[in-house]
Amino acid sequence: MLEAEATGRNRSMLATRRKRAGFPTGKTFDVWDEGLSTLPVATTSFLRTLEWVRRRENLIACGPSGTGKTLLLESLGQQAIDEGMSVSWLSLEDLGALVRRHRIDDSVNKAITRVTNVDLICIDDIGLLPVSGDAAEGFYRVVEASYEKRSLAISSNIHPSGFDELMPKTIATATVDRLMHHAHLCQTSGESVRLMQAQNGKGTHPIN
Repeated sequence: MLEAEATGRNRSMLATRRKRAGFPTGKTFDVWDEGLSTLPVATTSFLRTLEWVRRRENLIACGPSGTGKTLLLESLGQQAIDEGMSVSWLSLEDLGALVRRHRIDDSVNKAITRVTNVDLICIDDIGLLPVSGDAAEGFYRVVEASYEKRSLAISSNIHPSGFDELMPKTIATATVDRLMHHAHLCQTSGESVRLMQAQNGKGTHPIN
């Protein structure tokens, strides 16, 4: 009975952490296909050890849309939760809204502290949409607050060296400087897997 109760509590705790993380799809490495990924198998294997998270290092996955960056980040985040860590999933739009909401009562710092009070912070899809001033500020604040204290995992359509095309150069420089200091850079390439599957008739259901 005690073992069953402990198992139930652990399952409940994991479910709560997943809900708080706010993952977009719930996908894990169960659906990861090494044959479709352009990342070396050794790189993926290293990332899955999560040693970089334990050392408070960062991960930047950059490359064209549809090449597995979001799936990689979410799968790593899900695995981190399975191993007892806490995770937060954010977008630049989320950070911009947070800054605007808390600037009213001058509580931005407290809000940033709350969202970064986890082991791994994932920020997805940088470079897809224009970056507002509030979002750029929020991004910098998260990177600065996490520097050498938490791990960040970021996906982007462009290399971090091009972030000054998305946001003011001064903010971009300060952000990338901290982000890249202890970081693993993984670059994906090739055609969109989603587009390729769609063209091959996968991922769709016939209309009856």
